[in-house]
Order: sequence, then structure tokens, then C-alpha cells
Amino acid sequence: MGTSQSREDRITDSESEEDYEEEEQEEVQYDDALSDHQNAQSSSSTSSGTSKGLDDIDAKLKSLKLKYNSPQQSIPNLKNPVKLYLHIGGNTPKAKWVISEKLTSYRFTKVNDDGDDDSCWFLEVGSKVKAKVSTEMQLKMFGDQKRVDFVDKAVWALKFLTDEEYRNFVTLFQNCLFENVYVMEATEENKVKVYGKEFIGWMKPEAADDSVWEDAEDHSSDSTPVKRGQELMEEFEEAANGGVQSLALGALDSSFLVNDLGVQVYRNFNRGINAKGICVKFDAGSSRIGENSSNSTPKKALLMRAETNMMLMSPVKEGKPNANGLKQVDIETGKIVSEWKFEKDGADITMRDITNDTKGSQLDPSESTFLGLDDNRLCQWDMRDRKGMVQNIATSDSPVLHWTQGHQFSRGTHFQCFASTGDGSIVVGSLDGKIRLYSKTSMRQAKTAFPGLGSPITHVDVTYDGKWVLGTTDTYLILICTLFTDKDGKTKTGFGGRMGNKIPAPRLLKLTPLDSHLAGNNNKFHGGHFSWVTENGKQERHLVATVGKFSVIWDFQQVKNSAHECYRNQQGLKSCYCYKIILKDESIVESRFMHDNFAVSNSPEAPLVVATPMKVSSISLSGRQ
Repeated sequence: MGTSQSREDRITDSESEEDYEEEEQEEVQYDDALSDHQNAQSSSSTSSGTSKGLDDIDAKLKSLKLKYNSPQQSIPNLKNPVKLYLHIGGNTPKAKWVISEKLTSYRFTKVNDDGDDDSCWFLEVGSKVKAKVSTEMQLKMFGDQKRVDFVDKAVWALKFLTDEEYRNFVTLFQNCLFENVYVMEATEENKVKVYGKEFIGWMKPEAADDSVWEDAEDHSSDSTPVKRGQELMEEFEEAANGGVQSLALGALDSSFLVNDLGVQVYRNFNRGINAKGICVKFDAGSSRIGENSSNSTPKKALLMRAETNMMLMSPVKEGKPNANGLKQVDIETGKIVSEWKFEKDGADITMRDITNDTKGSQLDPSESTFLGLDDNRLCQWDMRDRKGMVQNIATSDSPVLHWTQGHQFSRGTHFQCFASTGDGSIVVGSLDGKIRLYSKTSMRQAKTAFPGLGSPITHVDVTYDGKWVLGTTDTYLILICTLFTDKDGKTKTGFGGRMGNKIPAPRLLKLTPLDSHLAGNNNKFHGGHFSWVTENGKQERHLVATVGKFSVIWDFQQVKNSAHECYRNQQGLKSCYCYKIILKDESIVESRFMHDNFAVSNSPEAPLVVATPMKVSSISLSGRQ
């Protein structure tokens, strides 16, 4: 456990060039001789014996067996000159930057990628680097050092000789990235086509209205986020008895892990979750979960009715999330009380995801409805019959969920994930990167549609008050503020009205290139979440996401702070790299904060639960120094 890597922050000559002592000595001798030569030239008009002094210096220069020409001779003939550094040693105490090429050049080239019809831009640096321009490079800018870091099978850094050359590189990189993503040239006209006039701040962040971020101070009395120096304490770690598939946290007495064997029950405490020793198994008993079930393990669990019932969704085909029905489990007895089918207008349909009507509706003992999402469908399902009574499966072999409201879109939506606010508004993320906001009264047309940045949205979350949306992509998280001022001067969210043309630019949450490289082979972000509150007036304090073996925690207030040090000297959209890391010994399935009910008085947050395929851990943000 710890913070982001500090060894990336600055490249010093002492650590990067120590493996090149011989060349360095020659370079120093050359510089000394050159300095003497220049001093002699400047004083030649007034000093005696100048000719002899110049002859001595020229002889000294000729005696050096230099392996390269002087900067005055080489740099003017070298297009796009840079120094190339390589990071070695990982996160060990011996980690350091070393020079890979003292002076080389870079270029952007367009080539066919794996036989695609469309050619793509690649970055080439000397003979060492050839990387496709993409967000997977995790390019990080250091404007004050005239430097960029990135990943290409290793962690590299480029240092530029002038600020102009540095800024020119960043502009070229961003233009090539735009063209690779959208397959069109990065002109102003094309950017307007992609983002729309209302989202001018997304393509020109310097022109965006940042006042909403500057005014985002959190005045709630209970907001005490994690500070530097505070440790993350592991309170519990237990075996999970099988390959964990999903985590269902409760706000009351219990939480649940769905694994290959069944549903394992945990007791909620202020320090985390602790196994009760109860497991509802997927066996073949007539009253248990296994009967008449598909062979696949449930991948999704949803708590309902004051957390006394659980909906389990199993995919029809392995590798795809879409399911054609649900199993409803009574948690107290461990029995299936119903096995539901998804049906519309007499035809069977599938759903790829389900969620509660609102952020807190799983606490409602009378809850009988929930939301469903498929590639081109957004709807609400009702477990009651059309007369409002709860259906009795004793009189029906296959009870059918009632489609109470929603919309089936003809094409082009490519929905992937969704979440609900405290009042029932809905945010939906799509394959094309778009994020749509739907009001609680209509699922037919989005009130606001954010264009995204080209990367598919794999998971989405929203704060209880609907003011902030967090989208997850493979390589970054995107934080969007939904607040705007309408024509009457009233402050609203994008769920309740169209946001107009003063839409603030989003913030990106990223790993440093070094941490991205260290996260492992499966180093894709997934499951970005806010901490969990279900009460008006309370503010979420942290954000968490999983990438490889890392669980990564950001301070929400710090991310919103426009004066935060991460945002200095950045071009383009602002990216935050200040976070804490929890490292596990295997890839993490899910990381979630427990409900705010379990935050103790001396802690800045409720415990974090981290589930791997074989273990579950509870992490306390207790503020111990």
C-alpha cells in the first residue's frame, strides 16, 4: 500500500548518467575546453599572448577523442532533437532513470496497423521506440521540465531542448491521437463534428468555463478526506472459498460475495466485512440456487427489499454479459423464490445489466421494481402483476417481469453500463464513449449527451445528488460535472435540462506511466466508483477503481480543486495523478467502499472492501499517522 511513484517526478543528471561516466567525462572536458575557447575569444582584443592561448586550446580540443560532434554542429542538422531515457528497477529502492540515447530524434509516421484498411499514426524515437499513438501509451506531461513520459513495453521519457519543441510535440501527439481515434484529420471543423459546439471546452480546455470546478469547495462538516501520511490499514483478510465473480455490499447487517460455489455471507462492521461462515451453495437441491439453472456462474448480484432478497443474473453465453432472465433468492432461507424471464410484447429479450431504481432503494422493504439495460434498451422491470400484486410462482412455471416503462432504440446506442442517482435519474455509458443523462420521468430521450473521448465506457457511477458522473475506460477515468445555470439563472443538473453551451471540460484520472506498467499484464481500469452515501446533504469523499493488482484511491475534493499541483503546466484536458495504491498479490475483481454508515468518527471514510478471485480484504482509512 502506498502513494503514486515519486521516482517519476524528476530526472536528475546524477542518477540518469552514472552509467555513462566515460562519455560524461569526455563531455565535461569538451565543455571546459569550449568554455576556455569562448573566454579567450571574448578577451582577444585586450589580452597579450592571445594567439598562443588559442593554439593551446585548439590543441586541447583536438586531443579529445570525441564520440559525437559539438551541439553547435549537430543540433541544427537534427530534426526534432530529444534525449531518450529508460526507467529501470521498477518500484525497488534501486529504481532510476538511465539515458538510452543521449541525443536522438523523434518523428510521427503513418503506417498500416495489423492489416487494417486505415493507416494509423505511430511515434518513433531513434531506433528504440515505435509505439502506436493511443491512450494506452499513458503519456504524462511535465511542462516545467520540458519532458513527457510514456509506456511502450517499458517506461520511457523524452526531454526536449526548448519549451517550444516540447509544446510542439504535445500538440502533434494530441492531433495524431485524435486522428487515430476518430479516423479524421484534427481540424477545428472536424473537432466540432465530433464534440459539438456546446462542448467547445472538451476540444479547447483553455476556453472552457472552469468556474464550476473552482466553486466545487466541499463545505459539508463531515468531509475529512485521506491526507498524505495517513496509512491504509488492512483490518481483515479471508479466503473467499472459490473464484469470486462479484461483490454485493449491504448498507445494513450483511454483505455478499458471489463465487464459483455460491453466495458467501459476510457481517458488516465499522472495520470492514467478516465472514459469517454461511454459504448459499449452487447445488442441485430442489430448493437451492442450482435447480434449473444455466451452467454459468452468476456474474451480477443485486440486493433488494431491505437487503432480504438478491437478484442473480447469469450470462447466456460465456464471455458475454447478456442474460435472458434472473433468479430471485431469499437470503434468510437461501432458497430461490422465483426465476424470472425478460420478455417484451410476448418475445423473449436479454439484458446486459440491472441496477436499483435509486441509490438507496435496496433499503426499501417494499421495493418491487428495478432498472434494466441492454445494448439498445433502457427500461424498468416490475415483479408485480398488472394489478399491483406480487406474483406467486406457485401458479406460474415461468413468471414474466413486466416492462413498466422504457424505450427500445432502433440502432446506434451501444449501451454498456448504467447507474442511478438518489432521485432515480439515470446515467448510461456507451461503447462509443458517449455518456447520456436521462431524467427520472423519461427514458426515451436523453436530456444531455456528453460526447466522450473515443474510448468505450465500461462502467459508470454517479453521486447521490447527481452533480458528478464518473466514467471508466480501459486507460483512464473521466469525471464530469453535470451542473449548469439555465436562462433564468437557476442552477440545475444535466439530468433535468439541456446544459446549453457553457459545459465545463471534464477531468481525467490516470495512473503514471510507471504505475501503469507495474500494474501487470491485465492493466485495464474497471469498476470506477464514488464512495457510498444515501442521504441528502452528504458528499462522497473518495473515488476508487481497479487496475490489475492495484486498487487506486483518489481524494474527490483534491481532484475537483483547480489549483491542485497535478494540473500545473498541462496542455489539454487536466489529468490527476495523485492517488493511493493498494497492492494485492493477484488481479483484483472489485474494489468498493462500504456504506457511509460504517465510517467511524476518527476515519475519513468507510472501509474499502477489495475482492480478488481467492481472497477478500477490508481496508481501513483510519487516519493513523
